[in-house]
Amino acid sequence: MIPAWVADMDLPTAPEVVEALRRRAQGDLGYPAWMIEPNAGPLAEAFAERMTNRYGWPADPSLVRSYCDLNQALQVLLQIWTRPGDGVAVHTPAYHPFLTTLDVMERPLRPIQLEPDGDSWRFEVPDLSGCRVLLLVNPHNPTGRVFTRAELTELAEHAERHDLLVIADEIHADLAYEPHRHIPFATILPERTVTITSATKAFNLGGIRCSVAHFGHPGVLEALKAQPPFLYGSANLFGVEATVAAWRHGDAWLQETLAVLDRNRRTIAERLPGRFGYRLPEATYLAWLHADRPGMAEVIEREARVRLNDGAAFGPGGEHYVRLNFATTEPILTEILDRLARVKA
Repeated sequence: MIPAWVADMDLPTAPEVVEALRRRAQGDLGYPAWMIEPNAGPLAEAFAERMTNRYGWPADPSLVRSYCDLNQALQVLLQIWTRPGDGVAVHTPAYHPFLTTLDVMERPLRPIQLEPDGDSWRFEVPDLSGCRVLLLVNPHNPTGRVFTRAELTELAEHAERHDLLVIADEIHADLAYEPHRHIPFATILPERTVTITSATKAFNLGGIRCSVAHFGHPGVLEALKAQPPFLYGSANLFGVEATVAAWRHGDAWLQETLAVLDRNRRTIAERLPGRFGYRLPEATYLAWLHADRPGMAEVIEREARVRLNDGAAFGPGGEHYVRLNFATTEPILTEILDRLARVKA
């Protein structure tokens, strides 16, 4: 069985990260001063530097807090700012753990449906009355879409019209392919936006369990400050070390990795069996493949011994799709595509 479903890379870790972890493990494992402060210390500073240098967004490090991952950050934000019954607008199909969070927390989903449009995807924003939050996943998982400035501006207009908090999940920002450019939503609507992100996707650090939230919305930050100080925890020492090393010293590794991923996404376009539809992702290392009928993930697992995500888990619009992780070596990707070709109609 080839496990092409978990959204981790089947590639080596950046040596700068490994070395940073080794140094920390061989040194002081006590409490650093920043761990008892209200902000995220060196993690906040590294985040702000990266946003400024890479995206031209002068993020304020004093507005940064740390969490173990984006799912926790999202749940904290929904807990302190919304109540059961408050609607949350999300582009669908959507990252399935987010949909689970909305279901468990009783925050009704308001789909903003992505529809195929030539080689890419388009959407029309429905009436968002009754919504409290716009959860924006950009670059988008699972389609790989990188939203344009015009699209983001339209979403900002809706957020202002309906008095929405925008939670911007930008975890795949560093995985955009040329000529596409990631635009932080906080550069468009700063005082309504809480940005959540992490180095875990771009630098293959899923198990590190470290993420940040930048609270551009002052009311949400005040609501967080009203909570008990240790209620939601924070990132651990090794997570911070790995993330800071990745963001400050890992870009050469990232460029090499992006070249591999770019080759792989194009290989899929060239070699994917004709029974599957495929639009070249503009970001991420996830291929969103159209299948001729629902339930194809189970068929593929049984007949091809390749495990993919069933698109039905991604909500409205996902029923006829499967998601394939192509962040692997060329021989393994070739084997995956050869096996898919043997799947019977």
